[in-house]
Amino acid sequence: MAMPRFVIPSLVCLASSMVALVNAGSVMAADRVIVKYGVLRESVAVADLATFAETGQVSGDVESYLRMTNSNPEQIRTILTRQMALNPIVLDRSLNNPLGNLILDEAGQVIRPPANVANREALRSTLVLSASDDGKVSLLEALQKYPTREVVLEGDRLAQAYERMNQAQEQIQRAQGTVETVLELLKRF
Repeated sequence: MAMPRFVIPSLVCLASSMVALVNAGSVMAADRVIVKYGVLRESVAVADLATFAETGQVSGDVESYLRMTNSNPEQIRTILTRQMALNPIVLDRSLNNPLGNLILDEAGQVIRPPANVANREALRSTLVLSASDDGKVSLLEALQKYPTREVVLEGDRLAQAYERMNQAQEQIQRAQGTVETVLELLKRF
């Protein structure tokens, strides 16, 4: 008796899912950030960035980066730790459409895998995974959860992206306030 055509592909999918579940405990995350600033490059351990962001303690690699970019340490700590409140379900849905792809492509100009391949997928999974813990995402958390061993951070583009993020967040808050006002007015009727 011949097996139905769907059985073999179904078994392959089941086996793949089981392998993924077994390996889920060993999810890959970034160990190092390659910070590019113009033609300059500096490799920094994610753990060193986390220590710097949380305590202000500067390792040799972080100090080299700060010197290389002539950056204000407090400003860099703020950029690393600033959190945006994002509902993981809404975020996932928002990033899985053409507009979401544009946003991911834009963000992929700042943070990306070293091979510069599958930027969208890497960022989408990073952001949704980061938001799923506590409904918040920061650059540091995204770096810690990035799905490749190394992640490239375009330092010269980061400041511009940070400013755009601030503007977008302000616009969202204003829009949210307007919606709340309209809802209050509608309740009166």
